[in-house]
Amino acid sequence: MTEPTQESMQTYSREQIEQVVGLDATALGTIRDAFIALGQGKVVQPPILSMAIEEANGEVDVKTAHIQGLKHFAIKISPGFFNNPARGLPSLNGLMVVFSAETGLAKALLDDGGYLTAIRTALAGAVAAEALSRPDSKRVALIGAGEQASLQLEALRLVRDIESVDVWARDKERGERFARDTEQRLGLTVRSHDSLHAVCQNADIIITATPSHTPLLEYSMLPEGVHVTAMGSDSPEKRELEADVLTDCDYFVCDSRAQSEINGELKGLDEDQTKACEVYELGKLLADGRRLRDGEKNRGEQAETATDTLITVADLTGTGVQDTAIASLALARLAQR
Repeated sequence: MTEPTQESMQTYSREQIEQVVGLDATALGTIRDAFIALGQGKVVQPPILSMAIEEANGEVDVKTAHIQGLKHFAIKISPGFFNNPARGLPSLNGLMVVFSAETGLAKALLDDGGYLTAIRTALAGAVAAEALSRPDSKRVALIGAGEQASLQLEALRLVRDIESVDVWARDKERGERFARDTEQRLGLTVRSHDSLHAVCQNADIIITATPSHTPLLEYSMLPEGVHVTAMGSDSPEKRELEADVLTDCDYFVCDSRAQSEINGELKGLDEDQTKACEVYELGKLLADGRRLRDGEKNRGEQAETATDTLITVADLTGTGVQDTAIASLALARLAQR
């Protein structure tokens, strides 16, 4: 009888992965389904392992999750070193190792350099906006002008008919360059602004995509009916939202309450503010088929009025289930090739 042999682990480069995974409808559905599985309690997802490297303005996160019924699970190692752009290097890096969920054997090393993390983060933003923003949203405000701000905008176009973009960045020159490049690349009207108030005042959707350690967005900046997706706060020292954004909005939604309390925006609330803040989880809303903009807090009013004026906020810290989902999609498409 022939003894079974262990297959060698395949290694795939970023170039190979970029050829098969991008911002498309199937990838969007994969991330949406991952959120639903999380909301249905079909996911084993341990806490994030996070380590700060303060002297280099860096951090390393390790995330993983197992989705019941999925053939594989992934472990993702993700360094973020935010002084790198000044050196001509990317701020984000990393790789994923994919294992068999049946045998535990390593199946693939996805040497993606952080690409899959960037893609799944952008798609998660689109899933949140699809669930929480007004369907007629057309104008976007971007706070931040880096790679993730660009990807968030591109992913958002999968679910909303975006016509114009306003952008703010700490570095005015970078914001202006982002506006020029994005307008030329996507054919949208893009304007750069000097102030946060100006960039937000006409927005239907606001996306914060920064590594800020101090809050940037205040509730007073938010126009009626706006949806905010905050995705920059993913470690204990980062914050993008003032506490009143969470406590005064109509609906505050996060990808994981436990993660938001440690790494996300909930950590910025004191005890009284936490009691005043009703928290929803995106996966649970999707799993239950609940649409908050249908006016759960405005029963008896016309749905149109509720939809037009509600302010919704999503705090996305990034979850291991998203990493396993996008890694499994990548491995399946790579195998097909």
